[in-house]
Amino acid sequence: MGRPLPLLPLCASVSLLGGLTFGYELAVISGALLPLQLDFGLSCLEQELLVGSLLLGALLASLVGGFLIDRYGRKQAILGSNLVLLAGSLSLGLAGSLTWLVLGRSAAGFAISLSSMACCIYVSELVGPRQRGVLVSLYEAGITLGILLSYALNYALAGAPWGWRHMFGWAAAPALLQSLSLLFLPARTDEAAAHKDLIPLQGGEATKLGLGRPRYSFLDLFRARDNMRGRTTVGLGLVLFQQLTGQPNVLCYASTIFRSVGFRGGSSAVLASVGLGAVKVAATLTAMGLVDRAGRRALLLAGCALMALSVSGMGLVSFAVPMDSGPSCLAMPNATRLSGLSGDSGLPRGISPPPLPTISKSQAEPVLSTSKKTKPHPKAGNPTAPLLPALSPASPASPSPAPEQALLHWTALVCMMVFVSAFSFGFGPVTWLVLSEIYPVEIRGRAFAFCNSFNWAANLFISLFFLDLIGAIGLSWTFLLYGLTAVLGLGFIYLCVPETKGQSLAEIDQQFQRRR
Repeated sequence: MGRPLPLLPLCASVSLLGGLTFGYELAVISGALLPLQLDFGLSCLEQELLVGSLLLGALLASLVGGFLIDRYGRKQAILGSNLVLLAGSLSLGLAGSLTWLVLGRSAAGFAISLSSMACCIYVSELVGPRQRGVLVSLYEAGITLGILLSYALNYALAGAPWGWRHMFGWAAAPALLQSLSLLFLPARTDEAAAHKDLIPLQGGEATKLGLGRPRYSFLDLFRARDNMRGRTTVGLGLVLFQQLTGQPNVLCYASTIFRSVGFRGGSSAVLASVGLGAVKVAATLTAMGLVDRAGRRALLLAGCALMALSVSGMGLVSFAVPMDSGPSCLAMPNATRLSGLSGDSGLPRGISPPPLPTISKSQAEPVLSTSKKTKPHPKAGNPTAPLLPALSPASPASPSPAPEQALLHWTALVCMMVFVSAFSFGFGPVTWLVLSEIYPVEIRGRAFAFCNSFNWAANLFISLFFLDLIGAIGLSWTFLLYGLTAVLGLGFIYLCVPETKGQSLAEIDQQFQRRR
């Protein structure tokens, strides 16, 4: 009975380091983009391609990764993804052209997407019901720590020669440490070996993994057999609502709101972003402590309700407070006028830089800056004019705000903090935990990957059309629309998502077979 003691810490390290790599790769582009743009003379379209290439690589991994995970095993998939990540980091660190940068970012996106799916499934299968919630949620904690670490290194390396090469290179460190931990954990390539190795960790739960288990095809995900259609409805609903509630795009306005309460300089905005990252870490750690006590369903309901209230509050406040942002590619054709991480951004004194690319969860979720659009709005008469008033440069000589305005500014900031925190203890960690629990082991990899592909596709879709949505209905109504979506998500969770805390994977499977 001594084996679980060393194995459980190894499982925790695999989950934490996997999330750390994921969060770091997502967020590192925020600090590397300015020096890359200066070194390679990137246009707005090329910057968009560079940032979006990670999304495309992640989407490709979600389409094929499930078959790789089910065919070759969870452990082999993680090790293979780490090899791809090392190749991508090498390509980025030694890149001499945009082509190699895009290839490296695409490889990194493919690797972190495949690793994220395999890690959550692998850890959920290795540990018993009492540890599963904490250890799978540890992956989300790793993501937030990775984001925080990337912000800190971006700030430290901003003025270093070829600092962006070091920024990309450090992503290899947690991946190598994770691979080392995996060498001491049981493999999942064959059911006999898994059956023998998992008994000490799961306390007998693995005895269900013998011969005679049913076989599932990919099309079974949409059939009534064993209520697979109901499970797919739960999985798709969770990943779509976590994206459509606007978490990635609300974070695009983080630096805008920070500047509205006094964070004017480039360094101040980045340090405020570090503070936002710290809030995400604290909320995720809170979720880890509650997920096996309060339960998955309770955290989802509470988080979604707080998201609805806070994003609606941001919408109401923005009716009274203009949300000014810095100059964007739309307003200033010279692409070299982008924000940096140091105090000297190269902009005229009194003009603040545009929002940096910001990163959401979990899982997920990368965010493009508000300067991502490269073409002027079709309704704009002047090609160099800002897209809309909310995206125009701040006035360099703006007077001090009245006390009432200052209160509204701080209210907007608090609403944003609550929104980020609610996502980080609700949708952020719990979505991936539920997805790793609700499917039978024979099809778990393909099912997880199928739902994850919709997550990345929805992320890409709302990022591409966010500015068009603002141009059509305005920033305030966009926030209120996100609030309405969160209310719909609350109803979906209440009606469709069952509680799975304290249950073995076999018991969860039986629960879904009884449900319709």
